[in-house]
Amino acid sequence: MNAPQQNATINHVDAVTVPVVLGDRSYDIIIGDKLIERAGAEIASRLGKIRVAVVTDENVAKHHLERLTASLAEAGIDATPIIVSAGEKSKAFATLETVTNAVLAARLERGDAIVALGGGVIGDLSGFVAGIVRRGMKFIQIPTSLLAQVDSSVGGKTGINTSHGKNLVGVFYQPQLVLADTGVLNTLSPREFRAGYAEVAKYGLIDRPDFFEWLEKNWSDVFAGGAARTHAIAESCRSKAAVVARDEREHGDRALLNLGHTFGHALETATNYDSSRLVHGEGVAIGMALAYRFSARMNLSSVEAAERVEAHLQAVGLPTKLSQVPGGLPDAESLMASIAQDKKVSRGALTFILTRGIGQSFIAKDVPHSAVLEFLKDSLNH
Repeated sequence: MNAPQQNATINHVDAVTVPVVLGDRSYDIIIGDKLIERAGAEIASRLGKIRVAVVTDENVAKHHLERLTASLAEAGIDATPIIVSAGEKSKAFATLETVTNAVLAARLERGDAIVALGGGVIGDLSGFVAGIVRRGMKFIQIPTSLLAQVDSSVGGKTGINTSHGKNLVGVFYQPQLVLADTGVLNTLSPREFRAGYAEVAKYGLIDRPDFFEWLEKNWSDVFAGGAARTHAIAESCRSKAAVVARDEREHGDRALLNLGHTFGHALETATNYDSSRLVHGEGVAIGMALAYRFSARMNLSSVEAAERVEAHLQAVGLPTKLSQVPGGLPDAESLMASIAQDKKVSRGALTFILTRGIGQSFIAKDVPHSAVLEFLKDSLNH
């Protein structure tokens, strides 16, 4: 990837467009304030006066649904709202069936669109619906959480969870457009915003050390909003778009985007996706700290790099230790069982994203089961 262009000061908050280049499946990510009010015009200019189903959750609907449907109506787009329960537990077969039936009942056609208005749960669920109803409808992402704006809305991964693990059932299905309205992030709780920030930090830790250093200096401005927030979101999207363009279906280095996720997904499974105990970004934060500590333990990276990562995540208020998961965790063997179900496991061999330092992550295959197990046992005791 190209090194990010860092500015000492960023003094404008214009909308930024980041292209995702995938041939005839290419699309734009538009990042800026008040994009929900512009959504109807942006969609109509690309897809015409189609009909849409707006999939959202109860919490997001209260804040943003009326503005979106008004914008769509102004552009001549008829919208059917479909409102589901908020939280990770809506990423399930039962909700998939409910939403699918609602789309069919609205008599939407293949040329019509599913609009995801919400965070990562809504985006993943809605994209899966769009990918399978009538063997593929149009799909538009309007992510309303920081995590969704910088990660889950970009790249076409969709799916639901099962009792066997997270995101194990789904399809790759690219949207036609992503509208990341930075203003809606002001309605997030501090906890939700921090959780999304974990994914922002991830991009610096993968292969953009200059970006991570910028975040260390400017994270409070990102939290405050304005130009720094727009810059951080755009830089994150550029990073992900570059990886997706090279490896759309995760046969190669797209797996780098899973830094922290192998450990994090196991923690989410262990807490039964209970968001009162752990949300996705918190699991990723702990997972990234564990990945750096495990890399140091395996003499791949320095202890100082692990301490630097942990210090930054702690500074913004994110958890970094297994002991910080409320309600406790199962034993190391149980966590290993969840890790063995991870999608990156191939023929039983463990694959982790490890690191040789800040911004020097790599795909480590055939990681010894015994080494991970002993590391987990030690980590549970600290």
